[in-house]
Amino acid sequence: MKMLSIILGYLFFCTATFAQTGKIDSSEMATLRIDPQTARGAAVSQVFSEVEFIPLETTKESLFGNIHQLKIVDDNYVIFDYDTKAILVFSKDGKFKSKINASNIQPEKNDKNKTEFNSFTVEKENNINYIVVFAHPRAFYFDLTGKQIKKVMIKDYYKQNTSRDFKIANNSTSIRPDFKVKKGKDSTLYELGIINKTDSVGYFPYDIKRYETDEFWGSGERFYKYGVENEMFYLNYYSYNIYKASPSKLSLAYHIIFPAANSLPNDFTTNPVYVKKRGEYFRNNPKIFYGLSNTYLVGNNLYLKMHNYGWDTGMKKALIYNLKTSELTSVQDLEPDSLSFFLPVTDASGNFYDFINNGFHMYENGYFYTNYSSLAMFTFKEQSEGKTTKYPPSLETYFKTQNKKSNPIIIKLKPKQN
Repeated sequence: MKMLSIILGYLFFCTATFAQTGKIDSSEMATLRIDPQTARGAAVSQVFSEVEFIPLETTKESLFGNIHQLKIVDDNYVIFDYDTKAILVFSKDGKFKSKINASNIQPEKNDKNKTEFNSFTVEKENNINYIVVFAHPRAFYFDLTGKQIKKVMIKDYYKQNTSRDFKIANNSTSIRPDFKVKKGKDSTLYELGIINKTDSVGYFPYDIKRYETDEFWGSGERFYKYGVENEMFYLNYYSYNIYKASPSKLSLAYHIIFPAANSLPNDFTTNPVYVKKRGEYFRNNPKIFYGLSNTYLVGNNLYLKMHNYGWDTGMKKALIYNLKTSELTSVQDLEPDSLSFFLPVTDASGNFYDFINNGFHMYENGYFYTNYSSLAMFTFKEQSEGKTTKYPPSLETYFKTQNKKSNPIIIKLKPKQN
């Protein structure tokens, strides 16, 4: 989704007193020359070995608009819907279990502002997972039944928790976004820190006031558990580099070169002419990619997604690059076949926008998870009429009892390794 990164009034950083600025290792960097428009389609069964469609139960209470955020918690799907500002919990087979929204929270006597959610995180305490939502100035803990367990002030929550950390190497190392290093009265902020028991290293220092003095266009998440144990991919603003964070260092894994028509100017981050005018530049140059997202590595296949200002559905912006053969596959041009019951695995080819906006929500335990709307699903079913005579039981029931206004569908995909 194209959007200006917004910093909401306050930032919380976990700090370290002893740390150093790290040097990025580029000794094993691979340069990839990629022209997205040369990417070809493929049959779904050439790319994936398993496809499962999971309809989410639609009731008066569970009806929602779109999946903005998706996590798997104790074999349940936990979803944040931006339209209704609600968090919903469904079982692994799509049955509705609970809902959390502002009505679950009793207003405080002195609160003047309306309680509103914008996202959630998951926190584990005493081996129990809780859904944590932030409604300034408090953080609220809920269990998976939607019951409020406790509330704390956000400032106290961040003193006790490092929920933004990514734990690797059996929890002995943390990858920390927005890493703050304090030296006396001075502080240095880094895009990320690699924190071990013995030392801490920060990378890409920045000025906290940059959000006031310039524009930062985000292209989604910047950290990805991409499929290799104890490593993560990191993406920086206005860059076509894919970095790899490991317990010992940050390295530049891939440097991508796109055609000139899709590429940012070489001086885009240094020339003052672009300051506070980056959005204007992207509007005037809608084919330019301002960032990457959805970077995963599955076997030899590097998955990535590019973001631009324009909505040209003819542009190929979700790709699979085979590092061994250099073959380039367009995700939006995957051809439905018997493995997918002749239904598309994304809505990108049907003039819908869920995959264009969100891509894959995650890659976990060997599976990708994405979604599209019931409007898209019933449209695709009509288009595939006659190509299959039998759907799995869950889809058969869904098509008989639901309609184009029902809840979205989760698509679970197992990618091939070759």
